[in-house]
Amino acid sequence: MTQYVRDIMTGDPVTVEPQASVTAVARIMRDRDLGAVLVADGDELRGLVTDRDLVIRSVAEGGDPEQTTVAGACSDDMVTVRSDEELDHAVELMREHAVRRVPVVDDGRPVGIVSLGDLAMERDPESALGDISVARPNP
Repeated sequence: MTQYVRDIMTGDPVTVEPQASVTAVARIMRDRDLGAVLVADGDELRGLVTDRDLVIRSVAEGGDPEQTTVAGACSDDMVTVRSDEELDHAVELMREHAVRRVPVVDDGRPVGIVSLGDLAMERDPESALGDISVARPNP
């Protein structure tokens, strides 16, 4: 049976504007229990930022997180997929580009994110990665 990205993606992604401060984005991630958000200017996808990106590309550089915008911390050289593409294509892209998350874009608009955790849960929910993906985060 053919599976599609739309079958396992996390829909309705959280997006922030490129001008959002690193602090504001970190709070959104904390409050919504997210590891990544999409950076969009209106409906146009500009990048993806992870909690790790915030630490490595902003905090570790010594910038003031209240004054530093997320535009400088996000990955803007992204690979994307459409929701109607086969899931195997998303897996190939993740392997080829060594990424854990791929934004899902339909008609130029971000509509979701497919992650390594989503794939683990779909392919082998009993695997260690599957277990980790559904575990509640540490308080």
